[in-house]
Amino acid sequence: MSIHVPLPLPTRSHETAPPSALSEKNQTSYDCVLEHFAVVDYTLPNVNQEKAALTEDEKFWLSYECLLRYLRATNWNADMAIKRLEDTLKWRREFGIYDKITPEYIEPEAKDGKGFIFGYDTHSRPAIYISPSKFSTEESHRTVQFIIWMLEHAFDLMGPGVETLALLVDYADNTRNPSFGLCRTALNIIQTHYPERLGLALIAHLPWILNAFITVLTPFMDPYTRQKLVFNPVINENGLFRTVADAEAWDVDSTSRVFEPDQLIQEGWNGLQQFTYSHCVYWEALLKLCEERHSRMFVAWHRMGGKVGIKEWDVKVAVRDETIDAHVDEHGAWTENGHF
Repeated sequence: MSIHVPLPLPTRSHETAPPSALSEKNQTSYDCVLEHFAVVDYTLPNVNQEKAALTEDEKFWLSYECLLRYLRATNWNADMAIKRLEDTLKWRREFGIYDKITPEYIEPEAKDGKGFIFGYDTHSRPAIYISPSKFSTEESHRTVQFIIWMLEHAFDLMGPGVETLALLVDYADNTRNPSFGLCRTALNIIQTHYPERLGLALIAHLPWILNAFITVLTPFMDPYTRQKLVFNPVINENGLFRTVADAEAWDVDSTSRVFEPDQLIQEGWNGLQQFTYSHCVYWEALLKLCEERHSRMFVAWHRMGGKVGIKEWDVKVAVRDETIDAHVDEHGAWTENGHF
């Protein structure tokens, strides 16, 4: 039986744990970054003073885990982390994360099913499927925006303790080089403004003719990104594995499996899900799933103080355990205790 909608979030909460305590040195670095952004009169540098104050969305984004991601990416250098965070805050405004890249604006890019979010790996990371054969060979800014839009919405589908995503790229039926400019632009954005967000990139059915393209693109990847790439993973009746050795050694108690069969689509990935991309059905379901979850998390964040540095773990656990008594009005806006 075919399925046309995203899968629900996994419920394997016992496999995740809250953030561990920081070392004294790292805690000092974190405190420095938090203090910088948490001051009441903080404003973004080199920004029109009328718009320099942080918005609610930006404070929500500046979570405990977000600050740590940037600190790890800068080897716990507080000053460098602050600089990168401020650069990203400005970039998010300029790129239009909060206002321009709306579902209505980006929908034309999604209609052909070149990319979609579906399923979760064995670490509960949401999976983004990409079909290069459906991408134009010309660089398109809206296509880059669509890729980033998918990243942002995959974040909404991460449960407690999950901070990264899985990328599944299927080169079947594709013997042409995708736009090098598009790939380099998207790669640069992800490495610069989404540090430590890529958990794994699985690239299947890569034809030999495209090896040169990958070779040319690789120097633009940082070491962290390169180590996440897995070319032509092994896919069998037990699921998806990084290597032949992992697949052959797998048993029910093993942790080497990357995807279980019931979390993979059948076409191109030999999974059990007979997923067919039907845009009108899928798009509406994805938007509803992401918007409701994001709204619930925003309500939980507000109840916890609505400030910089609140833990994503606490927010997501609150949503998971249904501790937020929220209701949706007829326009889809969340209200607490049924009141506007």
